[in-house]
Amino acid sequence: MRPVHVVSGGVSKFAKARSDKTFQALVKEAYDYAVESIGLDSRKFNELADGSVASYFSDHFTRQLKAATMVQDYLGLCPKPSHRVEGGGATGGICLQEAWKTIASGFMDVCVAFGFETMSRVDTWKGNEFIALASDASFDYPVGGFYTGYYAMMVTRHMKVFGTTVEQMAHVSVKNHRNALHNPYAQKRRRYTIADVRKSPMVAWPVTMLDTCVMSDGAAACILVSEDGLSRLEASGARIPRPLVKITGIGRGTDAMRMADRPHVDFDAFMRDYATEQEKNSEDTRSYYRDLWGRGVRYPGVHSFRAGRVASNMAFKQAGIFDPLNELDFIELHDAYSSSEIQTYEDMGLCRYGEGGPLASSGRTFMPGIDYGLDLPFAPVCPVNPSGGLIACGHPVGATGLMQAVFAVWQLQQGIERHFADAALQIRNPVKGAIHSHAGTGTYITVTVLEVES
Repeated sequence: MRPVHVVSGGVSKFAKARSDKTFQALVKEAYDYAVESIGLDSRKFNELADGSVASYFSDHFTRQLKAATMVQDYLGLCPKPSHRVEGGGATGGICLQEAWKTIASGFMDVCVAFGFETMSRVDTWKGNEFIALASDASFDYPVGGFYTGYYAMMVTRHMKVFGTTVEQMAHVSVKNHRNALHNPYAQKRRRYTIADVRKSPMVAWPVTMLDTCVMSDGAAACILVSEDGLSRLEASGARIPRPLVKITGIGRGTDAMRMADRPHVDFDAFMRDYATEQEKNSEDTRSYYRDLWGRGVRYPGVHSFRAGRVASNMAFKQAGIFDPLNELDFIELHDAYSSSEIQTYEDMGLCRYGEGGPLASSGRTFMPGIDYGLDLPFAPVCPVNPSGGLIACGHPVGATGLMQAVFAVWQLQQGIERHFADAALQIRNPVKGAIHSHAGTGTYITVTVLEVES
């Protein structure tokens, strides 16, 4: 496989409604920003690009089949090759990895990954219906299944077996909303307290409105290149920011659509197949899990995402990461719900299963130098969702995973102040970061590791 660099990215303003632009024009907003960030105009770049990969979740929101083709034309990339990917909430994450494949395989040298969703074109109740169609439409959907209900069920199980609290969930919401105050692209830039989160309208106990991401309009785009593609751009006058950012690990996992169909595994299988190398080699951790096993806890249970564990282990193995909490400088994580961020801490190996709640309120996943109005016992170690995450930035589904990639690249290029006009969210001298994109109740999950080229 050839090395793959992500040299630039752009994000449109995420908002409840972007009625000022069509979906094509919304993508162009992000695309033009990505191209102009490397000192080219779109006409010149279009001559250099080999093609694209497009992502959007649902044809229903645009009421248009093959919308990606219309965007390809609008950007001026016809007749170059393109294809569209779809994978629920993980659509953007899959798009980035598919663009990586086109470069790593040698099929292209310069590839654009773009994604979008315009969810405001339908009423909220209709939008929730469209999203619910990403559950089992023959079983879950007819009996009233909707995603907040699913996640509420999962976190109540997490609370029962591990003692997780609603206050720990609220720490995630406070953190991510507070971070977004410094992100001009975010949809919800607010300062909240734990009490604010718990007093907000209840959606499905214990998940409140402030524990939940919102429907959004938005777009994002990334430019991926090979070494030859990089040389081609620079020979044509592009000014590629340094340090260069490369993708060093990708992982994907899948799971059964219906949670009732998901199997449990025995202790030995879990330790062999799902535990990180650090956990496998730790007698303390093995003893910890053995004790949970003795109390009836099974993996993967409804409190965890088997696909997330598989995707994380795959990406970390490829990138040579064995202790993600201490080896990664930040993570942009799919926090559709504050509870799912806690669950994903465990699946990504930031802590052991059952310790996600205490990690959420420890301070270790917070940003340094920001006053959250919380009594946090520990200093930051690995900030999670320094951008504000989905809870605060919004979730225009096809754009979300690419939004994470753009923010990760800007972090690693030490360009947050340049792009945000605010340096508060810039992590000091970051070297490695990860992005995590998640669909359904964990049916598709992608994890991608990005790293500064030494």
